[in-house]
Amino acid sequence: MTNKQTNKPKTTKLLKREDITDAARALRDGELVAFPTETVYGLGAVISNEKAVKGVYAAKGRPSDNPLIMTVSDLEMAKRYLEPLSHRAEKLIKAFWPGSLTLVCDVIPGSVSDSVTSGRSTVAVRFPDDPLTTTLIKEVGEPIVGPSANTSGKPSPTTAEHVMHDLHGKIYGVLDGGTTNVGIESTIVDVSSGSPFAILRPGNVTREMIETVAGPLDELSVDPAAAPKAPGMKYRHYSPTKPVFAIDERVNEWQNAISLTDDRTALAVPDSLLKSLAPSVADSDRVIYQLGATTQNWQHRLYDVLRDIDDQPTIDQLLIYLPVDNPANEGYRNRLMKAAHGPFVKE
Repeated sequence: MTNKQTNKPKTTKLLKREDITDAARALRDGELVAFPTETVYGLGAVISNEKAVKGVYAAKGRPSDNPLIMTVSDLEMAKRYLEPLSHRAEKLIKAFWPGSLTLVCDVIPGSVSDSVTSGRSTVAVRFPDDPLTTTLIKEVGEPIVGPSANTSGKPSPTTAEHVMHDLHGKIYGVLDGGTTNVGIESTIVDVSSGSPFAILRPGNVTREMIETVAGPLDELSVDPAAAPKAPGMKYRHYSPTKPVFAIDERVNEWQNAISLTDDRTALAVPDSLLKSLAPSVADSDRVIYQLGATTQNWQHRLYDVLRDIDDQPTIDQLLIYLPVDNPANEGYRNRLMKAAHGPFVKE
């Protein structure tokens, strides 16, 4: 009689702060560990382990031409892998690291595998403003990749529970650092040689903040057929399963949409707009998500709302606030428009 081995599903560990040594050991051993940052949770693998890095793509279902961010614990660690930095890059690093800014830099040939860079001569690098994660990376002893720790295309995770929802059974563990502070992914700026000095992905570090420090940005022209230079440039992202429709700040547009939908259509609105709409929803059983009063509030709430609607059996679709197009709102608008199915139209 022979014993047949069975492939048992992997049990993903929920790791606490005191488990950081276990998390670091697992990463060094080639495992995948999700970690917190101030923006969203990332999915980590050591950059020197080709198999582990490819495992990140597999766990997420991520296209292989979508490059990964190299996440470091300090500037000195980053410089081990980068060609000499430009004056502009040095200015941005001084102003915004650690923080929500990723820089696309020229990489020293052969220092980072093609699985990280998608075969490019550049690498996206970030020093997050999260002591738990920077301590983790220091203990690992080398950078880790850090794409968002979600199923590719779905809303990014802002809590450990979000990560467990998407990746349980696919990774070793999730280092729980609580709810993230910013709520959307980092701004990405191209500072590599021979390229326009441009924002590749907007975020919490705004255009105005960048230009104040390092001078005018160039306008970016993206070839839709080309491989993306940084995450978030090419593919549809951040989308729940249920339809999402964006509506601008005009009260009459919201009142019209409310009159044309039933209580299975949820609303996500800022505090000021909710006050104006109160008479229209006074006797309603709709789910109403309050986004808060500021752009920072809206960013912080966005992914949580987009994830929650898929878990609510009483919700069929979501109408969500789209603020005016200005530099301060660029990050929120970018993520929302990638998630939305379009403007609300009722035949």
